[in-house]
Order: sequence, then structure tokens, then C-alpha cells
Amino acid sequence: MSFRLYVPRRWPALLTLLLCGTFAALAADAPSDAGAPSPAPAAPPARAPLSQNVTINLINRLVERGLLPQSDADELIKQAEADAAQARAEVAAPGATHPAAGTAPAPDGTVRVTYVPEVVKNQIREEIKGEVLAQARAEHWAQPDAVPDWVARYHFLGDIRVRLQGMFYPSGNDDTGAFPNFNAINTGAPFDVSGSVFSPQLNVNQNRKLLRLRARFGTEIDLGEGFTAGFRLATGSDNQPVSENQTFGVANNGQGGNFSKYAIWLDRGFVRYQYGEPDQNISVLLGRFDNPFFSTTMIWAADLGFDGLAAKIRTEVTDGVTPFLTVGVFPVFNTDLNFATIQPAKFKSTDRWLYAAQAGADVKVTKEVNVKFAAALYDFENISGRLSSPYTPLTASDQGNTDDTRPTFAQTGNTYRALRNIVPTALNGFGTIDQFQYFGLASAFREFVLTTRVDFNRYDPFHVWFDGEFVQNLAFDRAAVTAIAVNNLGSGAPGTYQGGATGWYVNFNLGSAALEKRGDWNVALGWRRVESDAVVDGFADSDFNNGGTNAQGYTLQGNYALSKRVALGLRWMAANQIAGPPLRDDILFFDLNAKF
Repeated sequence: MSFRLYVPRRWPALLTLLLCGTFAALAADAPSDAGAPSPAPAAPPARAPLSQNVTINLINRLVERGLLPQSDADELIKQAEADAAQARAEVAAPGATHPAAGTAPAPDGTVRVTYVPEVVKNQIREEIKGEVLAQARAEHWAQPDAVPDWVARYHFLGDIRVRLQGMFYPSGNDDTGAFPNFNAINTGAPFDVSGSVFSPQLNVNQNRKLLRLRARFGTEIDLGEGFTAGFRLATGSDNQPVSENQTFGVANNGQGGNFSKYAIWLDRGFVRYQYGEPDQNISVLLGRFDNPFFSTTMIWAADLGFDGLAAKIRTEVTDGVTPFLTVGVFPVFNTDLNFATIQPAKFKSTDRWLYAAQAGADVKVTKEVNVKFAAALYDFENISGRLSSPYTPLTASDQGNTDDTRPTFAQTGNTYRALRNIVPTALNGFGTIDQFQYFGLASAFREFVLTTRVDFNRYDPFHVWFDGEFVQNLAFDRAAVTAIAVNNLGSGAPGTYQGGATGWYVNFNLGSAALEKRGDWNVALGWRRVESDAVVDGFADSDFNNGGTNAQGYTLQGNYALSKRVALGLRWMAANQIAGPPLRDDILFFDLNAKF
């Protein structure tokens, strides 16, 4: 037997009143506009005479309570009386059936209900009220303190790190002028190699203590339909690419020192499009963004941002196996439009580019073992220095046509060559004076890299994991570099080149993979050997050996979470130079990290 609510035709007025009463109750329950003044109470209408008709009495009561205007009430009473008269006529007509003539007969087993019970009215009222309030919450029009939709699309992030840094140089380092600071030379006036003064030199014998700050703040904005935009601001003593550290008290570039304010830099700014789910997606990045490649700090510094275009594809081919492919094109240097600035006839552009591709896979070997591995090729175009056309610079400002092939930023380790082909004439004492020189990288760079991570998580959140990386510079030509190298030379015969083009890195970790609550901790022990021309030193780790290449040694570190968002870190690094004169340094970091 089925049950169906049947409303006779002679009751439309009552049903109308029920719905009107429901919405009137909802209106009475809804909060008033914030701050809107309450209207003055209206004078109660004159009470209508009582009737023997329940419907008419109900209409009059609604008018009396101010829930229904008198004009609408008069119209409803007329309609109700007309409907009642029509129903009586249809029932009185010969052959008439109940309900009204022309109504389709109810199916077998249907029970007709000639009135609406109070419990049914309440149920209908609550269902309608619930639906209306749910829509109001979803559309934010019934919540005075609701956050606007545009605010919900912004996702803010940031962190602050305060670091105490100690740099220690044991005795035995060569402090006779064997470590030219090529970055200082190339970013300033050319150095006169024929002079009697030392070139800018690196510190190799004086211990230093620094207090440093790194502060970053940014946001990602959900633009809808797979698009995201983002930007980040960060501190930094200068605009170098590999570090966002601001050293307290340092005075350079017109900032710092004597408690003066520090500069803020645009560190990230990008637009991203992503299609699909996290393990089945295609994403495209354009602008300045985080490192898109799976790698360690041996090749790319942790703070390094990439400028250009990158595309990533991930797809799960079988249960637990997810291959990925990342490709990118990145402008490293763009020649000044007016190069050379003091020449009416301009020089040819010497733009530098990075073309990169990496393929790998995430593999869930078992429930407890995850492996990630990848192979990459990083091919730098025009990264090496080139010898200029022959000319005789009369002053330090006389540019050579290959001056722009020198690095605009460098750390330490790479092998260098002289860029200017200076012709000896009577004007320069036949090569004895005014030998103004810049220096460029002696080797080309096409880096082939293998990277892996193995994670054992049987006792999650306690993990044991291993990171490893190997790099070989396929563009390295030892004979060609030996013929032009001005550093990384041995103490034997003049021009004995001791550099190389191979690097490897291993790091063992145990503890919590992420510091998510108070008491979480992890420790790590790592070892690396990075020969002089294995990678471009200007983009490598800025911490180990004070940044760059041509070093080997170990790293010992530990981290402890003071809360969900605050942690302490301690790291000790010891390094020895591989090629060239003896140099050793030990570095200590004590960090307080806060993230939000």
C-alpha cells in the first residue's frame, strides 16, 4: 500500500496560507541587517468579526498579527468562498464523484488524506527552512561576518629564520694572495693585471661571526579553472640568486649598518596552470618560481628561483608507479640593449640560456618503502667566457666585445680564463701597463645528473631516508681548460690544472620527515665531493664551503620542533678545497625557524 498526500481542489486557499505562514516564519527568524534601525511598531489593525469558517478565521488572525496585508486577506477570502461554492456545485451535480469531476482516479492502495496533520506541517516548514538557510550559508548572504569570496581565494604563506653563523679557518691555509675574488672583479671595474697591487681576495684566515635574518612573505591566488598566480617578497643583503640572508649590521648598497632598515626584494612572481589531480596532472609555470626539478643543493641552492618557463607531467601508470617529466627554458642573462655603452657601433648580443629536461618516477615498492629517482640534463648556452677581438684598451672603461660573457654573479670554485685579447703597443708599454682584464668561465657546462631518494617509513612518523646525487659535466674539455685556466692550478709546473668535472653527494637522515608538532626531530649526516667544473658555482649551495664548488667534506645537522610552527636547527660543515692551494673552512649554523 502506498501513502500519498491528497489536497482537494476546494483547499487551495488553505495551502496558500500554509506556505505564506512558513515563509513569514522564516523571515521572522532571519537576522536583521547589521546596524539597520528597527522600524517603529505599527498600530494593531481592528479585529475582524469571528466566523464559523476556519479558513477565514486563520486569514483574519494573520492580518491581526501583521503577517498578511488586509488587501491580500480580502482577496484570499473571496477566492476561498468561490472555491467552496464551486466544490459544493460539483459534488451536488448528478454523476459527480469525489473528488471533483475530471480528477484522475487515484491508484489502487492510495490513502486519501483530507487534512494536513500538524506534524506534517512542521516537517515541511523545517525542510524548507533548512534548505533556505543552507543556500544562505553557501552564498554568504545570511552571514553578516562571512569572509568575501575573493579573500578565500588568497592563500598566504611565509617564514622567518634568525641565524647565528660562525666561520672558522684553521691554520695552514694559503694567505699569500692565491684566492682572487672573481665575483668582485667582474662586478666592478676591470682589474689591471700588470699592476703591483693584489686583486680583490677571499678571506681564508680570519674567523667571523654573523647574525643573519631571512624573512619571506607571499601568497598564492586561486584564479579558478586551474589557474593560480603567486608572488613572494624576501630579504637579502643584495640581489644575489642563491641566498635571501640579510646580515645584520653589514653596510652595502646603501643599506644596513647602525640599525638602519634593510631592503626587500621581489623573490617570486608567477602564473601557473594545472590540469588534473595531484598524481595525474599537467602543470605549466611562467615567471619566477621555485626550483621545478627533483634535486639536491649540490647543483641548485635551496633558495634559488628559476626565471622562465617550465612544464611538468605526472601520470600513474600502474598502482604505485608514477612517472614524471619536467622540461624548461630559462634566460640566465640578457645582453644590455646598448652594449657596448661607449661605442657608437654596438657589439653582438651574448645572451645566455639554460635548457633543461628531467625524467623520473615515484615508486611505492612496498607499503613501507618509497623510491624516487630521476635523470636530468641541464644544458647551458653561451655560459663559458670567450676571448675578445684584439684591441688595446686605453682606460678601464674601454669595453671588449666579449665582456658580457663574464658571470654577473659567482661564488667560488669554477675555473676562469682572461676575456680581453689585449694587443701590446707603445700605448700600453708593450703589455707592461694598463692590462685591464675581466674573467669568464673556462669550461662550457652540460650537466648530466642522476638523483634518487629512498624512504623507509615502517615506523611512521619516524622515517629513515637516503638522498643521493651524481653529476658529470659532459661539455668539459680538460685539454682546452688547461690551456686557458688562470686558477685551480697546482704548485708544480706553471699551468698544471688540477680541476675536474664530476660531483657526488650522499645524505642519510632519520627522524620525522616533517616537523609538524612539538617534540618532532630529525638528524642527518652527509658527504659530498664537487670538483671545480662539475656544475656552475653561481647556482650551487651557498652554505657548504661558503658557497660554490671545488670542495669536499661532511655535514652534520639536527632539528627539533618547539611547536607546530617553530623549530631549532644546528648544522656543522667541514670542507677542504680539492684543486689549487690548500684551503679549509668549518662553518656552524644555529637557526631559529618560524613559519606561518
